[in-house]
Amino acid sequence: MKNVRVPPSDLPSLTRSVIACLASILELEAEDVPSPPSEHPDPWTVWRNWLSQRALNFVPVLEPQSFGCPGPWLALLRAEGHGGRIGVVAFGSPPGIAWNPLGVTESFDAVEAGYVIAPADVSLWAPAEVRTSCTSGVVQAIAIAADAEARMVLVDQAAARAGRGLEGDRYFAGRGTFSNRNARGLDLTLIEAEALHEFTLRGGPLAAQEARRNVVTRGVDLNALVGKRFVVGDVQCFGQRLCEPCAHLERLTEPGTLRALVHRGGLRADICTDGVLRVGDEVRPD
Repeated sequence: MKNVRVPPSDLPSLTRSVIACLASILELEAEDVPSPPSEHPDPWTVWRNWLSQRALNFVPVLEPQSFGCPGPWLALLRAEGHGGRIGVVAFGSPPGIAWNPLGVTESFDAVEAGYVIAPADVSLWAPAEVRTSCTSGVVQAIAIAADAEARMVLVDQAAARAGRGLEGDRYFAGRGTFSNRNARGLDLTLIEAEALHEFTLRGGPLAAQEARRNVVTRGVDLNALVGKRFVVGDVQCFGQRLCEPCAHLERLTEPGTLRALVHRGGLRADICTDGVLRVGDEVRPD
């Protein structure tokens, strides 16, 4: 998601907000998105035609209040003071508002509709270039929580069990918020200390235990480990997917956390071998 300039206030609120959201989601400038005339009877047709030129389209979200998507999508929020609906960028599973271009006070509960911006033909879609700069780093902190939503506690070391997680952690016991015995990537979560240090919502870094990830690393590009094997100390792991932020994390921290950690929320990984994770352990590609 890109930070963009919101179009001028002489446009209708819906037009201004949707243009800003589309630009942010597609990482363009607001000026690159067409601005339908104020008197246009159906601005959505203008935007659909513009998307179709880029082999994209709007895919309606059937139940936006419960839609789980670890990526940005356009949500339409009820805002009576702005002539009805406005656009916001939603993100996460469970979803929350990642960016509210007009800064209205309504919460995600006011979302009435939503659209995913998706390829018209997935077989012709070209994925972004895969990051390959993994580098090596170290474990700066380890944190576990006994139950879902319980306070994370810092420890010097933790026993890692293949296919289970860290002993003493809620996901090891199957008591995590998202625990699912059939899911992968729940054994271990990691986040970069660099991302926490850049967290500036309250004028200071986010503490290791506040991020609600098991391992805080320094010096390693965790995003580049998706789909790859890596080692923490002597424990072999596999990077399943990004650990994107969501409304649940924001509720347990502070407003703005979701937006601040988009694509910086860390990594979800499987633990492949038993061992012990320790603060100071090396983290490196295998």
